[in-house]
Amino acid sequence: MPAEWAPQSTLILTWPHHGTDWRDRLAEVEPVFEQIARETLAFQNVLISCENVIRAESLESTLNAYARTHDLPGRVRGLMAPSNDTWARDHAPIGVLTSEGPVLVDFQFNGWGGKYDWEKDNAITGHLARQHAFDGHPIETVDFVLEGGSIDSDGAGTLLTTSQCLLTPTRNPSHDRRGIEAVLGETLGADRVLWLDHGYLAGDDTDCHIDTLARFCSADTITYMRCEDPTDEHYGALNAMENELGRFTQRDGTPYRLVPLPWPDPIRDAAGNRLPASYANFLIINGAVLAPVYDVAQDDAAVATLTELFPDRQVIPIPCRSLIEQGGSLHCLIMQIPSGDAPV
Repeated sequence: MPAEWAPQSTLILTWPHHGTDWRDRLAEVEPVFEQIARETLAFQNVLISCENVIRAESLESTLNAYARTHDLPGRVRGLMAPSNDTWARDHAPIGVLTSEGPVLVDFQFNGWGGKYDWEKDNAITGHLARQHAFDGHPIETVDFVLEGGSIDSDGAGTLLTTSQCLLTPTRNPSHDRRGIEAVLGETLGADRVLWLDHGYLAGDDTDCHIDTLARFCSADTITYMRCEDPTDEHYGALNAMENELGRFTQRDGTPYRLVPLPWPDPIRDAAGNRLPASYANFLIINGAVLAPVYDVAQDDAAVATLTELFPDRQVIPIPCRSLIEQGGSLHCLIMQIPSGDAPV
């Protein structure tokens, strides 16, 4: 499984519609989706999956006109596929590089352990494949529940994950830690798995996806969410996670360089429930990093930290306050398809 900073061909977006939980917020969230697509077209292609074929055709036409007008290299393809929700990171296929080129691994998706309806989302990859959406890349279907947001790859065989998510019995009850590692090795080429046993975000329904907590930025660097407020409910768990990260080492025994991200001020919904705002939910694309921001005081510091971590990429803020109303953020919405030759 390549690292996210490896070359990509396409980003996958599953568009919100009136049949999703976004129904009352479409006017707020669709502009965010459109901004993500427009920013991405400066670097690569975008594949949009829509519940409605007319909407798919409209988005394809409008966004391609934008790309042509602004002389951008990317193009949009809009295709119809029924969906329960929009979190493509978790229901879209995961790309791996083989000796014969990219293969897309289609794991099973069950609504984060049966919490929400999932049958349509689990079938999206099949619908898109039958419409020749993936440039001829083969699809390998695996009878194992795995969400893309639950793992992060360094591109050299090491995966970062959380035990709370992967060991939840509502996903793969017949697999223990060793059994899960065997599946990750067979399907994604992982020969090392770094398990975090601590860390969480209030309002997160995924059982602690790694892409909200800690991320590889390079082969030797991990960035992570740090809470320095002893009165905050996250303080103990995230400090324990920081200590775990400090014990992880690279293959040669060298500790990772650890770079903390700012801790945002609490953000709550209308009912007073805390929402899972995380700056770790950034997205790396060709030549850029899309950075989630939440209209809080720490946004500028988060963008500055990501700029230091990715000095060769443009860091582009994306307003994600409306997204976290549904429990996810920027990275959760999007899956990338790798490009390039087989790994060395």
